[in-house]
Amino acid sequence: MNRRAALLFFCLIIASIVIQVSLLPVFIRPPFKPDLLLIIMVYISLRGSFGAGAFMATLLGIANDVFSGLYLGLNAVTFLISFLVIRSVSDRLYADSAILFVLTVAGVTLAGFTMNLLLLITFTSSPGIAYSMLADIFPRLLVNAFIASVISVFPVFECQLEAS
Repeated sequence: MNRRAALLFFCLIIASIVIQVSLLPVFIRPPFKPDLLLIIMVYISLRGSFGAGAFMATLLGIANDVFSGLYLGLNAVTFLISFLVIRSVSDRLYADSAILFVLTVAGVTLAGFTMNLLLLITFTSSPGIAYSMLADIFPRLLVNAFIASVISVFPVFECQLEAS
């Protein structure tokens, strides 16, 4: 990745953090907020290299934890595990497919929800955490898949993240 592309990608990440943290909570109810950092992590998993992608997935997860107010490291572990699973499978698939991108975002949303729920049940003593999380999963899944399908329409989606 050249410097210009890296700077644009960094600006995209900063803009998505600002939108997700400050703009979307004002206008959209919590179950209908898209997880933009998760969508960026899936894009990195399908299109990026292994070394830089694992580091970026962990950083995106930590940024998601810091700005969402959850336990520090919860989304970092979830993003890293999701990245490793996607990277182990993506070499065998046509990773430039828009349908694969949307399905992967939906799958990672469900897998991330399941991992977060298991980690929260294991390490916290909140009795009603599962009920509050279960009410939000279906709208969040649909919104993330919708945003991923909108992103896959843009011509920039067709560009490779790294020159192999």
